Amino acid sequence: METATPTLRSTEQAAPASAHFWTRKVDVDPTTPRTSRLTRLVRGPEEDPRWARPALLALLAATAVFYFINLTASGWANSFYSAAVQAGSSNWEAFLFGSSDAANSITVDKPPAALWIMALSVRVFGLSSFSILMPQVLMGVATVGVLYATVKRYFGPAAGLLAGAVMALTPVAVLMFRFNNPDALLVLLMTLAAWATMRAIEKGSIKWMVWVGVFLGFGFLTKTLQVFLVVPFLGIAFLVCANTTLRRRIIGSLAGIAAMVVSAGWWVAIVELTPASMRPYIGGSQDNSFLSLTFGYNGFGRLSGNETGSVGGGGGGTGGGMWGETGIFRMFSDSTGGQISWLIPTALVLLGVGLFLRGRKPRTDLRRAAYLIFGGWLIVTGLTFSFMAGIFHDYYTVALAPAIAALVGMGAVEAWERRTSPIGSITLAVATAAAAVWSFILLSRTTEYGDWLRIGVLAVGMASAFLMLALNWLHRKAIPLVLAGAVVAGLAGPAAYSVTTVSEAHTGSIVTAGPSTGGMGGGMGGGRGGMGGGQAPGGTTGGTGTQQGPGGTTGQAPGGGTGTQQGPGGTTGGTGGGTGTQGGGGMGGLLNSTTPSTEVVAALQANASKYTWVAAAIGSQNAAGLQLATQLPVMAIGGFNGSDPSPTLAQFKAYVAEGKIHYFYGSSTGAGSGSGSSIASWVAANFKKVTIGGSTFYDLTQPTSTSSTSSSSTSTT
Repeated sequence: METATPTLRSTEQAAPASAHFWTRKVDVDPTTPRTSRLTRLVRGPEEDPRWARPALLALLAATAVFYFINLTASGWANSFYSAAVQAGSSNWEAFLFGSSDAANSITVDKPPAALWIMALSVRVFGLSSFSILMPQVLMGVATVGVLYATVKRYFGPAAGLLAGAVMALTPVAVLMFRFNNPDALLVLLMTLAAWATMRAIEKGSIKWMVWVGVFLGFGFLTKTLQVFLVVPFLGIAFLVCANTTLRRRIIGSLAGIAAMVVSAGWWVAIVELTPASMRPYIGGSQDNSFLSLTFGYNGFGRLSGNETGSVGGGGGGTGGGMWGETGIFRMFSDSTGGQISWLIPTALVLLGVGLFLRGRKPRTDLRRAAYLIFGGWLIVTGLTFSFMAGIFHDYYTVALAPAIAALVGMGAVEAWERRTSPIGSITLAVATAAAAVWSFILLSRTTEYGDWLRIGVLAVGMASAFLMLALNWLHRKAIPLVLAGAVVAGLAGPAAYSVTTVSEAHTGSIVTAGPSTGGMGGGMGGGRGGMGGGQAPGGTTGGTGTQQGPGGTTGQAPGGGTGTQQGPGGTTGGTGGGTGTQGGGGMGGLLNSTTPSTEVVAALQANASKYTWVAAAIGSQNAAGLQLATQLPVMAIGGFNGSDPSPTLAQFKAYVAEGKIHYFYGSSTGAGSGSGSSIASWVAANFKKVTIGGSTFYDLTQPTSTSSTSSSSTSTT
C-alpha cells in the first residue's frame, strides 16, 4: 500500500509500506473536473486518506466548543490585563503603549502585543468578559491547527491528529487559552515559528527564515525574553538540516535574526525614543526604561531571583522559597505536575528513540529536524523553568505544551512504523506504560475523581503496553483496540483535569488548572481562582479561599486558607488565602481586583469629564476594579506591585493641585512602598475622608484644615 505522506523534495521521508494500515491510496484521474473550494476544504489534499481532513475539522470544532464552554464564568479573569484592554480600546495611545488606564499614567509590566488583539476585539464587540476572552480561545484553536499542520506534513495525518489532541487536552493549555494573560499568544507565535522553521529547512528558504524572525519578534512583544528559549534549536536545526548550501544557511539565519530585531525593535525604539514626559511610565521598571524592565525584572532577574520591585524572592538552588522549590523535578511536583507533566516521560522516551532511528539519515532529513526543534524546545524551556529562582507560576508551563504534543505525535508514529521490529514494539510499550504509570501517580494526588479513574487508567495502559509487545501475533481486528487503549491511558487523566478546569471560574493573577492537589500553586497559593480572586462582573464571587485587602483590614496571607477580602463597596471575593496574618499593603488588592458597589460607581462617574482620573489607587489591581466598573481612567499608583516610583509624591501633588484626580481609594492607604506609601500618608493628612457604599475614599477636591484632618469623615450613602 502506498504511503499518504506528502512527497518531499530534498530528503527521503517515505515510511515503510506496512506503516500506514490506517490509510488508503487515493487514485486521482487527471480528467476529473476541478472540485469546488468548499469540497477541497472538507476533503483536503488528494494524497491524504479520506478521513484525514474531516478528522482535523472535527478536532478543531471540538476544541473550539470545549474551550468556549463556561467561558465567561471567569469574569474579567486577570483584571490587571482586562483594565489595560479597556484602556486600549478607548484610547489609541494607551493601545500603543499598553497603558493600565486611558489617561496613560503607567503601562502594564509586559509589552502590549497580547493586549492589542483583545483591545481590537473590545472595540468591535464592546467591553465584556466574552470579548476579552474570545481571542484567547481562537488562539488555542489556531495553535492546535498549526501544530497539526507541522507534524502532519512530515509524519502523516495520524501523527498530526494525535499531536493536536494532546495539545488541546493539556490542562494548563485549556486554562490559558481561556484566560487573558499573554501566554496564549506567546504559545501560538512560538508554534508558528516552529512551523515556519520546518518549511525553511525543507525548502532551504531564506524567505521562510524571515517569517520565523517575524513570529519570534512579535513573541518578544508579547512576553519579552521568554520567546528566546525556543530560538537556539530553531537556529541549530536550520543550520544543520536545511536543504541548501552552508552559505545560504548562514545568510538565512542572519536574515531571521534581522527580521526578529525589526519586528520587535520598532516598538522598543518608539518607547525608548519618546521623551518620558510624552508617554506613560514603564510599569514594572524602577527607572522608567523598557530595556531595564526586559533584562532585569522580566529577564535575568527571573533566573537569579534578584528582582527589584518584585513581591518576593525565588527559591534559590533547591531550597524552598516564595515561588516553590527549584530543581530537576520541579515540573513533576505536586503543584506543577498536573498542569503539564502527564506525557513528559512519554515524550522524552519517544524523543530519544526518534533521534536514534534518524541517526544515519541524510543531513537534510526532515524528521530529524523536527525532533531537534521540538526536543530542544522541551529540554531548554523545561530546564529553565525547573531552575529559575525568581518568580515562577505554574501556568508558565503552557509554553511546553506544543513541544510535548508534537513529540508524542511524531514519536508514536515513528515507532509504529517499526512495530514489527523489537525497537518499535518495545518503544511503544515503554511509552504507553510511562504515560499510564505517571497518570496514575498524578491522579493519586487528588481525591476529585475517586479511585476508578486512576486504577482504570493504570489497568488499561499496562494492558495496552503488554499487548504492544505482541502486535505481530495479534489479530488485525484487535490492533485498533490496543491503540485506543494506549490513547485513553495517555489522555484520560489530562482530559479529566481539563473538564474540571472548564467547569470552574478562574480569576486573579495566579491561576492553576484542574482540581486542588494540596500543592502551593506556583509557590503562592493559587487554585481555581488563584490568589485574591475577587468578584467577576455582575458581582459573582470567584474562587475559594480569600485574602486581605490593604488598608489595615485583617485576613489571610497567601497560601490556601480561608477568610474574606473587602473590596470597594463591601463586595466579597478572592481566592488563595493562607494561614498567616497579613497587614498593610501585602497581597490584598495585589493579585486581583474586587467589584465596587453601585454607589462607588455612581460617585466616580459623577462629573467625570472634569477630571483626568476619576480616582487613584495604590496597585494596579486596586485600580483595575474601579476602572472596569466605571470604564473611566483610574490611576494605578506604583503599578502592579505598588512599588514602582510612579508617580512621585511631587508629581501626585501637582496632579491634585491641577484638579486632575477626584478621589483616592482609601482602602489602599497602607499598601505599596516608596512613593506610594508617602502619597497615601500625604492624602490621609490633608484631604477629607468620605465613606461611599461602605468603602473609604479621600476626596482630593476637599482639603481639610490641620486640626480636622484625622477625624473628618462624611458619609455619602
